[in-house]
Amino acid sequence: MNRLARERSPYLLQHAANPVDWYPWGAEAFEKARREDKPIFLSIGYSTCHWCHVMEHESFENGDIAALLNDAFVSIKVDREERPDVDRVYMAFVQSTTGSGGWPMTVFLTPELKPFYGGTYFPPSSKWGRPGFIDLLGEIARVWTHDRARVDYASAELFDRLKAVAGADGRSQAEKAVAGPDALSEGVEQYQMAFDRRRGGFGDAPKFPRPSELLFLLREHARTGAQAPLMMVSDTLRAMALGGMRDHVGGGFHRYSVDGEWRVPHFEKMLYDQAQLVIAYLETAQASGDELFAAVAEDTLAYVARDMRDAGGGFYSAEDADSVPLLKEARRRRARSTSGATRRSARCSAIAPTSSASASASSRAATRPTIRTASSRG
Repeated sequence: MNRLARERSPYLLQHAANPVDWYPWGAEAFEKARREDKPIFLSIGYSTCHWCHVMEHESFENGDIAALLNDAFVSIKVDREERPDVDRVYMAFVQSTTGSGGWPMTVFLTPELKPFYGGTYFPPSSKWGRPGFIDLLGEIARVWTHDRARVDYASAELFDRLKAVAGADGRSQAEKAVAGPDALSEGVEQYQMAFDRRRGGFGDAPKFPRPSELLFLLREHARTGAQAPLMMVSDTLRAMALGGMRDHVGGGFHRYSVDGEWRVPHFEKMLYDQAQLVIAYLETAQASGDELFAAVAEDTLAYVARDMRDAGGGFYSAEDADSVPLLKEARRRRARSTSGATRRSARCSAIAPTSSASASASSRAATRPTIRTASSRG
């Protein structure tokens, strides 16, 4: 067990048994990085994040990757739900340098906490047009050791650029400014340009519910009487309700649709999505008079009350995409079972006489080494 075993965050505790020498965000990790003059590997995620689980299984449970991290880096794990301040600052960096963001978030920092390289999910070896995580670690370790001036220059330049557009809390100057009334009409026009008139929603895959934006459009409909904002909201909510992003068996809405047709869901469910979508559906029912929207809201509330409420009275923040079955534990049980069966088979083979040609051939085959690629899973 590593240091994360002493933490209270469910996400950090999920990584407590990793071979990676994880540190929580804090002075102990920063001091170690400064004392040993090592770069910091910062990994940010949350407990119900599917791709966070994937990267853990593929990379953070991998002995070779863990050895490289432990040797050349100080590894810090952060729960974005526990430290949204840290998440906001480094997400601003990743988005400004890559054009996108998400979790798991992967950022490399100097011991002074200045970021110099970032991204999101990385596969263990190069595929899908993404560099392999172990290759990335090796290259960053090499540059840190043999081309340090390049890292220092890049981190200083990127840090100054980030400060120019964002404050200490990671919010841009535009986010802090109070917009005038004209901005409301301009916002509606921008949504009309991005609106998918055939399938509902805005833009292409993946499609998120974005309830706060739908609520803005509903308020613009109420303020101006314009029908276009209501039409965009109604078409989007109807497509979501009839498509695969809504759980027609268990109730509630999944996190987002991986396709542009609202058919294929990403299966985690967030409490805040249910809460905001219920408001959007109820307000759309009031504005349009269509009872379908009220029925969907009622069904979603029934799901929350049934499946997301704890016996003690509180509510769970999310349902994990990998919750049923518990894939990681199932994999470990299968691995232990297979390992035990293999050992029992080996013991039986050692004491049983083998005189046939087929047994001899099997014995010769068993002695051949099994060659695994870097992407093979045990």
